[in-house]
Amino acid sequence: MARNDWSSRLVIWGSFLLALIVQTIPWPGTLDLLRPSWLLLVICYWVMALPHRVNVGTAFIMGLLWDLLLGSTLGIRGMMMSIVIYLVAVNFLLLRNMALWQQAIVIALLAMGLEVLIFCGEFLIQDVTFNPLSLWSGVISCILWPWMFLLLRRIRRHWNIK
Repeated sequence: MARNDWSSRLVIWGSFLLALIVQTIPWPGTLDLLRPSWLLLVICYWVMALPHRVNVGTAFIMGLLWDLLLGSTLGIRGMMMSIVIYLVAVNFLLLRNMALWQQAIVIALLAMGLEVLIFCGEFLIQDVTFNPLSLWSGVISCILWPWMFLLLRRIRRHWNIK
């Protein structure tokens, strides 16, 4: 039993680590604006699947690590990720019972909201400009959600994570 708990924690945190790596890999030029929010996708899945193990605190820690990796203002992404994941955590039963395409639309709105919240947080501290093309990342996240959901569900079932 203890071995299963240890391995399940390793799988969950390994998925977070992989999402952080993919999130921070540089993309060429203007394609950077189309980068999906990998970290948001992974955290949303685990919050909907296992809300008693992954929660707002986990999202805050992942956001802080994201800030550290990007070298941006510490705490902006942590706070904004916490706000977005709070909405998921409060409504996890509703989201869990939606069809996959409905979940994808909600994920798109959450990803766009995260982009806007990060901009607002950075705008309060430094002089930044908002590029509306960055909202396309929410559309890309919407398209990727069904595959990410199915992949992570398969991993969760394979490793018997509860």
